[in-house]
Amino acid sequence: MSIYKSLCEIGERIIANKDFLTELDREIGDADHGVNMARGFQAVLEKITPDEKDIGAVLKKAGMTLLSKVGGASGPLYGTAYMEAGKILAGKEDLTPEDLKAALEAAIAGIQKRGKAVRGEKTMLDALIPAYETYCENINSGMINALDLACKSAHEGLEYTKTIIATKGRASYLGERSIGHQDPGAASMTLTLEAILDALKQEN
Repeated sequence: MSIYKSLCEIGERIIANKDFLTELDREIGDADHGVNMARGFQAVLEKITPDEKDIGAVLKKAGMTLLSKVGGASGPLYGTAYMEAGKILAGKEDLTPEDLKAALEAAIAGIQKRGKAVRGEKTMLDALIPAYETYCENINSGMINALDLACKSAHEGLEYTKTIIATKGRASYLGERSIGHQDPGAASMTLTLEAILDALKQEN
């Protein structure tokens, strides 16, 4: 798995969906999620190079960049997720299915610790945790197939965020009025997982 290719795929997808993510955030937040995430990943794309092979080191660099460039709550949360995954994958130049499982688990733990959030609060965890669980259930079927199924679960989690009240961030101020709207963080997380899947498919 090329970490450079994966991050490029993620960055390009986030940037391409900047307006979509911002529109989601306009409905229940500060209307800046897409703009902030696109700015952060533009900076990531400018910092990484194809010759960097240490997956953990590249993820750490990406996380620190997102932490410094992405405003609002998303910067610390995404930055932490990437850095925690990077710790798990330090020194690795290729990923086994088990490595990806461990990285996802570390990312979730980092987001939960940093954001004091749990599943069911209308956050990115509502896409990421179901995706992780599905990936674990199907890990023996191969990384691509397991991740493909995980992305479907992420989509279902994203749709689920429409049905629940936000209890974190600015969206929580809306109370029941937040029902009916997708969570922007869950949307960007779903895009992230889909981008990783596409990068893997291109390599195989």
